[in-house]
Amino acid sequence: MSHHGLPVFESTLQTSYEWLNDLMEELGWTDRHRAYQALRAVLHAVRDRLTIDEAADLGAQLPMLLRGMFYEGWNPADIPVPGQRREDFLAPIGEVFHDHPEILPEELVWAVFKVMEAHVSWGEMYEVKHMLPDKIRALCP
Repeated sequence: MSHHGLPVFESTLQTSYEWLNDLMEELGWTDRHRAYQALRAVLHAVRDRLTIDEAADLGAQLPMLLRGMFYEGWNPADIPVPGQRREDFLAPIGEVFHDHPEILPEELVWAVFKVMEAHVSWGEMYEVKHMLPDKIRALCP
């Protein structure tokens, strides 16, 4: 029996770290945990405004580790969530960083979408963005 890691786990860990590193670079951060919190908060806010099919399509393009985080706590019976205003979308993201008023949810959304655009297919990003209401879509690059 080998004491080495499984290639599938090593691969998803490496790819997930690439996403976090890209996000830290985009935001000018050095804190990987904070970047994880931002990525998680924005992906959950996006996920909750997609149809079940579209959430599944986006989830399929995420690294396995991030896909698990994406689906964490998800109840498809509750989506899409009510409230299509920009404030409704940003509120749960801001709540994650309520102790850090210098962190603007709008900047996190922009940065996460930049990272997604680098790792998710163009067609999928187009579908995700165009499923969002105009005032939320305006937050995206």
